[in-house]
Amino acid sequence: MDRPPAAMRRRRLDGPAGVTHAERFSNRDVLDVAVPMILANVSVPLVGLADSAAVGHLDDPYSLAGVAVGATVFNVLFTALNFLRMGTTGLAAQAHGASDAVAGRNALVQGLVVALALAGSLLLLAGPLETLALVLIAPEPAVAAEASRYIDTRIWGAPATLSLFVLTGWFIGRGDARSPLAIVLTVNVVNIVLDFLLVWGAGMSADGVALATVVAEYLGLALGLLLAGRAVGGLFRSSPGPMPSYRAYLSLNLPLLVRTTALMLSFAFLTAMGARFGSAVLAANAILLNFLYFTSYALDGFANAAESLVGRAVGARDLAQLRRAIRLSAGWTLAVALVLSVAFALAGWLAIELLTSQQALRELAHRYLPWLVVAPLVGCWAYLYDGVFVGATLNRQMRDTMLFAACVVYLPAWWLLRPFGNHGLWLAFTLFLAARGAAQWWVLRGLVRSGRLLRV
Repeated sequence: MDRPPAAMRRRRLDGPAGVTHAERFSNRDVLDVAVPMILANVSVPLVGLADSAAVGHLDDPYSLAGVAVGATVFNVLFTALNFLRMGTTGLAAQAHGASDAVAGRNALVQGLVVALALAGSLLLLAGPLETLALVLIAPEPAVAAEASRYIDTRIWGAPATLSLFVLTGWFIGRGDARSPLAIVLTVNVVNIVLDFLLVWGAGMSADGVALATVVAEYLGLALGLLLAGRAVGGLFRSSPGPMPSYRAYLSLNLPLLVRTTALMLSFAFLTAMGARFGSAVLAANAILLNFLYFTSYALDGFANAAESLVGRAVGARDLAQLRRAIRLSAGWTLAVALVLSVAFALAGWLAIELLTSQQALRELAHRYLPWLVVAPLVGCWAYLYDGVFVGATLNRQMRDTMLFAACVVYLPAWWLLRPFGNHGLWLAFTLFLAARGAAQWWVLRGLVRSGRLLRV
């Protein structure tokens, strides 16, 4: 049941700072969300490896290149729409913290309706989107043909993909990270098995890889709906309360779309400006970005924990729990960031050796490795406060601080640091990471001190 017994509700209201000792957030609450989400995050690259392995042994390279092009298109598209996951997390966490079962179920149903509407729009616009993507990427004709086959098949999985964003966010908001882990593992295992069955067994190529993903995600969606239905005692039964306005839902969550797009463009800018220094620097930066992506796999798990705990504290209007949620999440985030920085400092050279056998490229990557040693400690605060802001549904503030960091810090810093070459580019990017965390801290500090946070 979502609503605790009346006695428990009275203890929450009457106890010191609104919280009894048994109800205080603990390190275990952080780890219960963070660890399963880290495992889920780490499992995702395995699917990309399986996709590559399945078509990488075919007679020509076009299928592999076509899968890479098609996957890039959907990575950009679906990453931009990931606001469905973040927006649902904050609403679900606050409803859970307020012991409001109706609001919690409404957050899920409303998110699924919006996800299906967006997926329907993608299906209607599939042709123009595919044409635009292939024009922008401009692969050679044989690769474009394989990419087209991949896109034509993969687009039919959009309803499942976007719905899974909503379900994942809803489970995290409730503090349940095991259900998303079960869903991700199911999707990934089925995807990997079908990759080889369809490509090696049925003789398909890029379209077989896409079909494997589509089938796996619909099976994951079925599992997610089953688990969610069990959690609320029936997902689509009539609600005893009014459904919130969809206009209000979109108004709340569209800033997340802007924020995510700005973040994607900031990473793309690093790659594009690095290309100006030559293909060797571009390749070295690509290797080092893998370190940054690995950092995100770890720190995102603790950001997810912050989303859940902060949202529940805001929903309960409990300032003491809110401060404790931030403090616990910050402690774990900083500890993991420190471990990552030490690991990169001591063993980063080994990772570079494993990722490339070209000696000149190795030396170039070693030259810029110190920036990746610094990055976890500088950037961990942005990860942490992203989680805090999602849980508190400070979506407009997330957008504004991201735009500040990108437009007021990152771009001007890059312009001024151009004489320093690629080192200047990495310094500008590091300042961007620092500015995100600092701006979010400043905004959050003002909201907490003024008492407005619990009224957001």
